[in-house]
Amino acid sequence: MPTSEDQPPLFGSSGSHDRELELVRAHLLALDPDGSRFAAAIRRSLDMLLDGPHTGRYDWDQLYKTEKTHCGTVVEINLQREFKFDGGQTLDYSIVGYDVDCKYSQTFGGWQIPPEAVGKLLLVVWANDRKGLWSAGLIRARKEWLNTGNNRDRKITLKAVHRNNVRWLFKDAPLAENALLRLPERDLDAIFAKRSGQQRVNELLSRATGIRLTRIAIWTVATANDKPKDDPTRRIRGGRQGARGQLRPKGVVIFGDYESHREAARALGLPVPGDGEYVSIRLARRRLRHGDAPHITLDGEDWVVAGPEDPVEAAPALPEIKKATG
Repeated sequence: MPTSEDQPPLFGSSGSHDRELELVRAHLLALDPDGSRFAAAIRRSLDMLLDGPHTGRYDWDQLYKTEKTHCGTVVEINLQREFKFDGGQTLDYSIVGYDVDCKYSQTFGGWQIPPEAVGKLLLVVWANDRKGLWSAGLIRARKEWLNTGNNRDRKITLKAVHRNNVRWLFKDAPLAENALLRLPERDLDAIFAKRSGQQRVNELLSRATGIRLTRIAIWTVATANDKPKDDPTRRIRGGRQGARGQLRPKGVVIFGDYESHREAARALGLPVPGDGEYVSIRLARRRLRHGDAPHITLDGEDWVVAGPEDPVEAAPALPEIKKATG
């Protein structure tokens, strides 16, 4: 994950080393060396605003203006919950004894800075769900680096020329994928055109093959503005009532977060499902034309990832389910 190790330390207005900023930065990197905790908090924030299980929404553009405005507050709260920051005396957080204000913007560089934060430390955060990227860094809000505020709330912004003074913790790091944003519009239309939640889930798993689908993505499609169901995973189960059972005659298998499923996905060269994730794929019996293609053995036969030229045939039973460890 990209960091700012090659970026020189910032200096204060007098030319002295900004010791407070570097102490805060070192503390944050010690708490989250690879950025996974930051990334998870940002992903939770976006998912909370979209509220797919209750609304069927999956895209930032589907939010109301007031919800978009509220995003900064949600990010601020989720970061505080994740890292258990103390509240600051005048700003959002106290980190190693220094006040730090948290500023989020969907537009890179668009952080709105209140007058009380001028001269203080800022934790600036940006994320873009469509790009699948996020950044977080620290900067001191030096007056000469700021635009004069003309709006009613007297909010001010960082001059574009001084964005390179941000001391990045993580820059353009990968955000956990929102798979529904990666699907072609024709596939989304076909999915949401189905009348029942189960039909929509089946259509999703038939079309969005070879990619990781989160439980939230499954639940969003299953709900699609209906009343939310208690357990979205019920839509995945085998037998006549779930996607595994209904898609098996079409050759589609659905790997979950079980160790045996992960091993099978890995052997086929597919993305490996994480906790609460699923990866669907259509399989075909291994034939001479498949050569050395990755394969797995199920029901006593070898199977490969099906290509367009492979006929549709009923899929084999999946490996015995064992919950993944670690």
